[in-house]
Amino acid sequence: MDITIILIALAAFAGGLATSVLGWTEQGTPWDWKKFSRSAIRSFVGAIVIAVATGLSGPVTPILYLLAFLAGGGVEVGGNRVAGALKKK
Repeated sequence: MDITIILIALAAFAGGLATSVLGWTEQGTPWDWKKFSRSAIRSFVGAIVIAVATGLSGPVTPILYLLAFLAGGGVEVGGNRVAGALKKK
């Protein structure tokens, strides 16, 4: 396994965690480890998918690290919205 794929996964994971923390600070509610752990799991799964897709797409360029970070944040936001919609039904 190439180290660049691991770095892409870490960038995507960091993006998901950053989005989770920013969402928590925006709400102004007390810290809840249960909610954060769900976000961390979604971010981890998203990071694996993003890293595999990036690895299969061809050569890794420096801009892909930024894109992976942003994609990790997008996976977290989207996953959070889907989870919220499923809870309501």
